[in-house]
Amino acid sequence: MTSYRLEKGGLVDRSRQLSFTFDGKHLVGLEGDSLASALLANGQMLMGRSFKYHRPRGVLSAGASEPNALMTIGLGGRTEPNTRATMQELYEGLVAQSQNRWPSLDFDIGALNGLLSPFLSAGFYYKTFMWPAGLWEKLYEPFIRKAAGLGKATYESDPDRYEKSWAHCDLLVIGGGASGLAAALTAGRAGARVILVDENSMFGGGLLFETALIGGLTASSFVRQTIAELQILPNVQLLSRTIAFGWYDGNVFGAIERVQKHIAEPRAEVPVERLWRIVAKHAILATGSEERPLVFGGNDIPGVMMACAMRAYLNRYGVAPGKSVAIFTTNDSGYALAQDLEASDVRLAAIIDSRSSGPAANVYTGSARIIRGAFVSDAHGGKALSSITIFKGGRTEKLRVDALGVSGGFSPIINLAFHRGGRPTWSDAEGAFVADEDRKGLSLAGASATTIGIAACLESGSAKAVTLLGSLGLKAEAAAFGVVDGDIVSPVGKALWTVPGVKGKAFIDYQNDVHRKDIRLAVREGYGHVELAKRYTTNGMATDQGKLSNVNAIGLLAEARGVSPGAVGTTTFRPFYTPVSFGALAGTSHGKHFQPVRKSPLHDWAAKNGAVFVESGLWYRSAWFPRSGETGWRESVDREAKNVRINAGLCDVSMLGKIEITGKDAAEFLDRVYCNAFKKLPVGKARYGLMLREDGFIYDDGTTSRLEEDRFFMTTTTAYAAGVMNHLEFCAQALWPELDVRLASVTDQWAQMAIAGPKARLILQQIVDEDIANDAFPFLGAKEVSLFGGGLTGRLFRISFSGELAYELAVPAGYGESVADALMEAGKEHDICAYGVETLSVLRIEKGHVTHNEINGTIVPGDLGFGRMVSATKADFIGKRMLEREGLNDPNRHQLVGVVPLDPTSSFRSGSHILQKGAAATLENDQGYVSSSCYSPHVGATIGLALVKRGASRHGEEVQVWNGIRGEYTTVRLCSPTFVDPTNEKLKT
Repeated sequence: MTSYRLEKGGLVDRSRQLSFTFDGKHLVGLEGDSLASALLANGQMLMGRSFKYHRPRGVLSAGASEPNALMTIGLGGRTEPNTRATMQELYEGLVAQSQNRWPSLDFDIGALNGLLSPFLSAGFYYKTFMWPAGLWEKLYEPFIRKAAGLGKATYESDPDRYEKSWAHCDLLVIGGGASGLAAALTAGRAGARVILVDENSMFGGGLLFETALIGGLTASSFVRQTIAELQILPNVQLLSRTIAFGWYDGNVFGAIERVQKHIAEPRAEVPVERLWRIVAKHAILATGSEERPLVFGGNDIPGVMMACAMRAYLNRYGVAPGKSVAIFTTNDSGYALAQDLEASDVRLAAIIDSRSSGPAANVYTGSARIIRGAFVSDAHGGKALSSITIFKGGRTEKLRVDALGVSGGFSPIINLAFHRGGRPTWSDAEGAFVADEDRKGLSLAGASATTIGIAACLESGSAKAVTLLGSLGLKAEAAAFGVVDGDIVSPVGKALWTVPGVKGKAFIDYQNDVHRKDIRLAVREGYGHVELAKRYTTNGMATDQGKLSNVNAIGLLAEARGVSPGAVGTTTFRPFYTPVSFGALAGTSHGKHFQPVRKSPLHDWAAKNGAVFVESGLWYRSAWFPRSGETGWRESVDREAKNVRINAGLCDVSMLGKIEITGKDAAEFLDRVYCNAFKKLPVGKARYGLMLREDGFIYDDGTTSRLEEDRFFMTTTTAYAAGVMNHLEFCAQALWPELDVRLASVTDQWAQMAIAGPKARLILQQIVDEDIANDAFPFLGAKEVSLFGGGLTGRLFRISFSGELAYELAVPAGYGESVADALMEAGKEHDICAYGVETLSVLRIEKGHVTHNEINGTIVPGDLGFGRMVSATKADFIGKRMLEREGLNDPNRHQLVGVVPLDPTSSFRSGSHILQKGAAATLENDQGYVSSSCYSPHVGATIGLALVKRGASRHGEEVQVWNGIRGEYTTVRLCSPTFVDPTNEKLKT
């Protein structure tokens, strides 16, 4: 037996011992222990160090609110810092390490910070690191970075699996205590689809440490019997080890299930954690209440613990919290602990009750010394509690104890109820912040709704389920649970914020070392608003997110300001309620699955034609199509580019963003989002458009075709497809809601292919039923066409990104591969080839077409030579006013030019800087940069596009291209950005 393990009792399996290590020490626990209970059983009271002062800290709670006992669990890639020992189940071989200490937990150099505490009060970081400014980078920032954080993450990759799942139910019950079990059982018996979630390894909540009898059964036996019935109901899903961390629109709840966090060697085929997105018609919040600490001197010393936590260690884990225990309480909860301590033969030194009378009748029948109207003003000790000072009527008494149970009242756990807005209200009667009964999709039951007592909580959960199921059209009957014997139903004690007689540091936020004086200082210095005080003192900003500290901080703020806690209010409640691992949020999206593999409708066509694929944004795009005998990608790309210019080529352009724009005001809408005119675009024509941001810079470009009077088809760049869609939706809904316009993203609905080259029309005419001769279907024509003798309808656009005679054909996605096959077959006699995005890039640079290499967020139309595209006659369009700014019309702005080397055998790279010949490579001498470059088989040299100061007026000038990373200098000539067919004869043939 370990030193603090009781000889009997608890829900642990005493027949199965588990060995584990803590800071290298080999210890033993039992099956069913938490890491915290196993450490306590071994007499390990010191479990961690606080963040700022590195003060010794022991376990304070028995659940998710634990701020002190944070451990690093596991080894290698499974190392997980900041794990709450109270929530970590013990398993064979568990390896745990304490955190935030050096060189050891027992002897920590960082504890010297305590000597500096007069200089490290609230807000010291705002005052300390401002002067002298020169020390910020040399001293302050390196020091802060080194001191920041608690546990350390591993650099090794995580070997485990994570996954995400959706679930749907009629009723989601959050919390598996008395009210949650009653609600789930009532709804399950009625045939409703029920999901019951609870953050603990066992359902039951507070019933797991209660000694009351429910219908003649012990509380723990009642839980087992209820769970057994729920498990056989096919309409009920039980999710233990699952924390509901957020409530979102549409009554969607986020939850994390710890599937294998209690196993030493997780099975590879099963995830260690699962992210649940649960869609519930209605939900019941049955999360119970959180016991509040009391703020007195030395209340952070190991051995000071919440009263209910002590009951949990006694009755659930069979562990004594100490050898000699005192209780400091403001309510009857302390007396329930007293009963349990005496029943477990643990010495009870005294009960210090801040009330002048109490407890309620039949709550306590023991013989311990009760000191009424008294307070524990200070606790004493270093790494363990040694004594307490009792303050009563101006007199003090010292009492030797090694453990102190405290209870400052209870706060309903209602954070989740306000994730979608609103704030709780203060109730003087309850001494707590409370929530409305019904939060529009989320209702409260049990202690979270301020219900007191086991019987009342059972009734509350069942009754709430009956009411909610009735609103869903399901008939349910309230469950009967029998008489509860030993139930404690007593009035709420008066909230106690300031304990009299305190001499030592009285802590509020244990992890961040925020104490009572910090709150008062915040008020004196003008930071008394609850949100400002939080940030000024860092109260509530630790990993426990203020579960134990926030209400006490609000009470002290209220006293300092002379108002009620209701006038102070709470900070904003938002997800996440408890910490969530990055692995759970990422799910399967890591490594090669970091983002979904998005394939175009022509992916299989490209693959069977031998494509080499490259990740381009969200897509896998065909980069080039190598042939036998070609030794490198350049050889393939040169061949494809030459063939497109001489014969014809087919390229997959399905990745372009595609948006349908309809409605009687569609033309007006386009006129406002584009800087050039679209209102008078004829039906059957396409037009190249520039879309500006509100600041006047180019956002995106593309073509838009008018298929009918009130129907347009827009294409966007691949990279900005989603962004443009969001932009258009914002314009339609927020800027001009009066316009009759509708938008639909149809990117995935169409397979689109470019057929380019002198022989493109000859090939395309073989499958298109209509006349597409130059006169019948001129450049920038756009219309729906019949294909294959009426077997299919597609959309044909005569547009070109290559500078050749070219078309883009869009067909329903499911027909893309077969249509591409047909075009390749029809083009055999004309030597058609497939070409990829690398060749497309060569062709567009040769023609001087821009992409987001050039449209980089700093460019306006005039910089690209598109100044005349900006409509001077339109009343307004997005970006018009800001485009008129003097700086955007400065003749010294960077402008688009072509770049060609004087020596055709030399080359340069994209990103290289432009310098005047002989100029030093300095920022002052920088003339611009190369935005795009490639080897052109038609020019016979490397060519590029560049953005250069006054570029439009510098054609013919010789300059240097400088690449500082590679140490390359190349002499080049600035020229027109159009290297092929400058008069556009090929486009109009």
